[in-house]
Amino acid sequence: MENNRNNVTEFVLLGLSSDRNLQIFCFGLFLSCYIAILLGNFLILITVRGSPLFKQPMYFFLFHLSLMDVCYTSTVTPKLVRDLLSEKKTISFGDCMMQLFDMHFFGSIEVFILVGMAYDRYVAICKPLCYMIVMNEQRCNTMVVICWGAGLLHSMVQLLLAISLPFCGPNKIDHYFCDVYPLLELACTDTHLIGFLILANSGIVVLISFIVLVFSYVTILVCLRNLSSEGRRKALSTCASHITVVALFFLPCIFIYLRPAQTFPEDKVFALFYTVIAPMFNPLIYTLRNREMKMAMRKVWCWKPRLEGKSGR
Repeated sequence: MENNRNNVTEFVLLGLSSDRNLQIFCFGLFLSCYIAILLGNFLILITVRGSPLFKQPMYFFLFHLSLMDVCYTSTVTPKLVRDLLSEKKTISFGDCMMQLFDMHFFGSIEVFILVGMAYDRYVAICKPLCYMIVMNEQRCNTMVVICWGAGLLHSMVQLLLAISLPFCGPNKIDHYFCDVYPLLELACTDTHLIGFLILANSGIVVLISFIVLVFSYVTILVCLRNLSSEGRRKALSTCASHITVVALFFLPCIFIYLRPAQTFPEDKVFALFYTVIAPMFNPLIYTLRNREMKMAMRKVWCWKPRLEGKSGR
């Protein structure tokens, strides 16, 4: 078994398309997207960390969500962009396993943080008098630590299942990054049991998280009946941003991971939503629709008021 596995030392990533003109177009598109992801998320990271917003649970979780967006997309997008102009689109066995681990690690942490943000909105809207007691600093820190721990557990299971597969022949992965389902198709052994374990691991994370999110927002909608029209408008505005982010990230994940272990040509397109599109739109969704973020950005990034304040002293 060990010798069989060592027969493959690297994999060939077939990428999004073999059309050269399309590859050049995608290179410019995804390079621009990656730069936008870095700029947008670092804007949020620096703004939230450099302002009093960091002490508010909602923005505390937003800070960690942006951090995960940067880490998550950076495990996939730079390699994707580089391969679009490369003749040799290969990745070593070790790098492939590391990419798989990192992607599931940061991706699952992002899933759990989105669940934490939904819980934060539930407490803020349905139990406003208890909000500062329930969502205190210690609990927020504990929730983030739990997210990291659960993400580590999930990704370790994925890695151990993938690394146990024997690869002794074909090494062409019909994807633009290493993931468990495409790797299963290359394994030279019966993969039904491992496929079921992978489905159980990924499916449980995605399904339970999605059910908790849906339950949270159904409960919030019920609670909105007790608020004033102005309170409903403000709560809906805040929740709409989060629901948009959840839809962009979760729906493609459900399509890919909540099904029997097999691959489809459409998987690569759906994967773009949670590896590139969602991390790019998250900063826009949370800043353009958020008055507090806009005010914090002015205070952190605008030098003119600071200079005027110093000259007036």
